[in-house]
Amino acid sequence: MKVTEHFKNAKDTLFSFEILPPLKGQTLKGLFDHIDPLMEFKPPFIDVTYHREEYVYKQRENGLLEKRSTRKRPGTVGICAAIQNHYKVDTVPHLICGGFSKEETENALIDMHFLGIDNVLALRGDCVKSESRFVPEPDGHHYASDLVKQIDDMNKGRYLDEEQIDCCNTDFCVGVAGYPEKHFEAPNARADLRWLKKKVDLGAKYIVTQMFFDNKKYFDFVANCREIGIDVPILPGLKPITTKSQLTLLPSLFHLEIPDELASALEACKDNKAAAELGINWAVQQSKELMLAGVPCLHFYSMGKSDSVRKIAEQLF
Repeated sequence: MKVTEHFKNAKDTLFSFEILPPLKGQTLKGLFDHIDPLMEFKPPFIDVTYHREEYVYKQRENGLLEKRSTRKRPGTVGICAAIQNHYKVDTVPHLICGGFSKEETENALIDMHFLGIDNVLALRGDCVKSESRFVPEPDGHHYASDLVKQIDDMNKGRYLDEEQIDCCNTDFCVGVAGYPEKHFEAPNARADLRWLKKKVDLGAKYIVTQMFFDNKKYFDFVANCREIGIDVPILPGLKPITTKSQLTLLPSLFHLEIPDELASALEACKDNKAAAELGINWAVQQSKELMLAGVPCLHFYSMGKSDSVRKIAEQLF
């Protein structure tokens, strides 16, 4: 079922979460052990992220450099199929521009369609650590909007090979990312909103926001979206703080602000246990206000750890 159909059928705010694919060499059981504690809250769908492989260059005895992959994760599409089969729940694979040509993207979408996956989150993706800016693959997409258009074209039966007339139309529900505090590469917030609207105009059916810790950022973002004609559902993305170090780490990695009240309380925590408890309480209060405002779904970034998300969900659902 499409994500947007879940919203239409729901009487109350839904609960969903996002997981990281395990590193290669780890088992599927480990992934299920993370998901199992959250299934009692009946998530209608689970997001599965995609991470590009990371590389280092090792010097050989002859002085030449050899490119080696240091961090590999199993395929997101395969993991989504395993989750759907095991839990009978919809999944949302993340599909990124980085690391894929248009043809490889089309092949991945054909696999998703064949496996009965109805949803996809279209993202540009981050640059690799060795690059100062995002560099697309040869014959790959530069922007998430280009990726959205390719998916929408396939939904209309238009494939890269114009002579490929035997392929049926796909029917993906496409989600995209939104940034209540502006994407760090955007020159200003209005430009960022215009680019977001372009993705919606090209076929995106819902938006998931970057994590935020001040609900006013989300409410203002939604109001600004509606003002320029973006009328699709906008899911708030939430992450409970779990360690003291995230006070500086999260703003650095995700280009967001932590409210002074939360920052001061986090600085005063004696240890990570106290920080995690604070993070849970803050996220619960955020969630209650968002639910009262009638958001369609609370989407949690679990970051591979379910304990805090479970404790939050126990107080909400």
